[in-house]
Amino acid sequence: MIEAAVSMSALGLGLGLLLGVAARRFHVESPPILDAIEGILPGTNCGACGYPGCRGLAEAMSEGAAPVTACAPGGRDVALALAAIVETDGGGGAVPGMAEAEPTVAFIFEDHCTGCMRCFKRCPTDAIIGANRQIHTVVTDACIGCNACIEACPTEAIVARVKPKTLKSWYWDKPRTAFEARDTEVAA
Repeated sequence: MIEAAVSMSALGLGLGLLLGVAARRFHVESPPILDAIEGILPGTNCGACGYPGCRGLAEAMSEGAAPVTACAPGGRDVALALAAIVETDGGGGAVPGMAEAEPTVAFIFEDHCTGCMRCFKRCPTDAIIGANRQIHTVVTDACIGCNACIEACPTEAIVARVKPKTLKSWYWDKPRTAFEARDTEVAA
């Protein structure tokens, strides 16, 4: 009995050392820009960008295959931070290709919800609360607006709504140029 325990311990120790040596020997360094981009992305791996998780999007951005605006759940703040790293900032806080769209969150129409749990299982941030065969609801502060739950809902009880503005998410509107101001006055 003791011999078996000693031999299993020795085997475990030997294999552990072998794995440690192999990890150091075959370690692959990733580019620093890749780690920096991945650090800025939300890390929810929702797939709203069309890439397999945030690491896949970071790889595409580092190669120049994806724009800095590809992460819809990250919104404007993430796009600006990524633009500073990837050096595509157009100046003045503008990001090329960034639509001035409001961030959205999911909203569940409770009278259409059947409690099937499909949206609950698809949500990468656990923003949907509810139980099986019970009405579900969305925690607005936790929702990132990836729309994964909307695609999963069989009864179309979930829609995307503009995220309510709070002191944390509110920012000044983009200043208008003299020509835009003049055109607005002429139209009025």
